[in-house]
Amino acid sequence: MTETNNNHTNSSQPHRDQQFDSLLATYLSKYHADRCYVGLVFNQGQRTLLQFNVPASDLANLLQTKPATSNNPESGKDRPEIKGHADEIKEYIVERASKKEHWTIGTITANVAPELITLIELGKTFCLIVIPKGVKLDLTDGQHRKKAIQELIESEKGELIRDDYFPINLILENDLRQCQIDFRDLAQAKAVDKSLLLSFSESSGRVGITKKLIEQVRMFKGKTDKIQKAPNKKSKLIYTINYIATTVSCAFADNRNAQLENLDIKESSEALANCLNQFFSECLQTQKIAHTNTENLTVDEVITFRQECLLGVSIGIEVLGRLLYCTYDQKNNYFNASQVSQLAQIDWSRDNKLWQDNVVRIDNTNKNSDRTYMTFGASAVADAVKIVKIRLGWI
Repeated sequence: MTETNNNHTNSSQPHRDQQFDSLLATYLSKYHADRCYVGLVFNQGQRTLLQFNVPASDLANLLQTKPATSNNPESGKDRPEIKGHADEIKEYIVERASKKEHWTIGTITANVAPELITLIELGKTFCLIVIPKGVKLDLTDGQHRKKAIQELIESEKGELIRDDYFPINLILENDLRQCQIDFRDLAQAKAVDKSLLLSFSESSGRVGITKKLIEQVRMFKGKTDKIQKAPNKKSKLIYTINYIATTVSCAFADNRNAQLENLDIKESSEALANCLNQFFSECLQTQKIAHTNTENLTVDEVITFRQECLLGVSIGIEVLGRLLYCTYDQKNNYFNASQVSQLAQIDWSRDNKLWQDNVVRIDNTNKNSDRTYMTFGASAVADAVKIVKIRLGWI
């Protein structure tokens, strides 16, 4: 019986396909002067929504933005344009597409008055969406994506996305205030922390090296938060993957944002892991933490370390990374062990006078207090690195 049913299904499928093609051809012929898209229709939040895909070349004429002016949020349907954000999206697409690597951007959300379009329901949630050429959809969310795609398709690199389609979520809604509320609701999503973005990034360059270091360096293994932008104050975690990635970039390039795409991950991670394991083993302030597994540490020990040692905070290991760069032999891809030992002999406690007036400052708001605070500016880091280099006779 199963075989008979399958044969019946298979034999009837071409006939159904012909019927469906004929039905679509009838509508497409009727609306040949308009833009027609096959999509899905569904209900959500007491309204009708449509989902369909649009070729890159259609976006410019199909979508229009009505951003609010910089000091009058009531004046538009979405946020004021963020300068440079569309360029970042373009760069991301071009970088990936040029290498024939995978890439994706999120769904664009728009709205339109229901009477301005024609919706033909084909059954089973399938539909045909007919949008007259004189009608434009108002963007609710995704203006920077739209701008990036439009500028790219109109540029000399438009060939990169010529055959790509982009999803649109269309709300049949015309009330301006409701559209503004929709934008607010779409913007409620919590921003993704940089640490989580790095954890999900492709394992190449500095990301690949960082991920290996987290497993190869005793000071990092089991003590690194791979999700949050900062470790929970009451946890046994000391670093985040983002802190370590910054240190990696500084150690190899003296630039906290260097992507290090040209470095061999295996060789470079081994070189830096050996260097860091040596440093943390020789440094008096880190010996115990480095050689103790997380489960054997107490929360109080970790809190004390983070409060008292410069290497327990992000700015401290950035300073370390920039100093390690001074020991790095790029040609032979190794860190000078003798110089690393010199760095390990420094007192990395926060109360060491070496760090005062650069990354550690005295709180002058209370003349009777000797309280200090950390400063995270680039100039403070540069000053700290210079002071250490002078102390060690490296300059």
